Amino acid sequence: MAGAHGVVRDASVSAEPLSVDRALATVREPGVGGIALFVGVVRDHDHGAGVTSLDYTAHPTAEASLRACAEQTAAAYDVDTVAVSHRTGHLEVGDLAVVVAVGAAHRQAALEACRHLIDTVKQQVPIWKEQALTDGSTEWVGLPGGTGA
Repeated sequence: MAGAHGVVRDASVSAEPLSVDRALATVREPGVGGIALFVGVVRDHDHGAGVTSLDYTAHPTAEASLRACAEQTAAAYDVDTVAVSHRTGHLEVGDLAVVVAVGAAHRQAALEACRHLIDTVKQQVPIWKEQALTDGSTEWVGLPGGTGA
């Protein structure tokens, strides 16, 4: 960690579908030589159980918390730009749940910051998911701390 000058270009929580292309475009600028990207996708299983869909619920403070995580990461790493978006509402298997993009002059800083940001989001942002399982039951994941994305 170098304590640098990163700018948060996006930190959003939305029911609208997420776009990898939008995230990449958001963090691109002339000084960026490497972009690290994390894309969380709804999978068809969790801890051995089949999953058919899930619903994300966000606390009213979720977007502010997401922005705080992004700002802390941008300040702690030698990166230029940061963007993070998280979905809410009903998602099907294959839908994008979270997208993190970090632009830096060099790949190592971008990769480290990207990993730090998604780990911090999962721990600190008050977004929870209710999974619909193939046996017809549902279960909540991520209560009470952060997301289960």
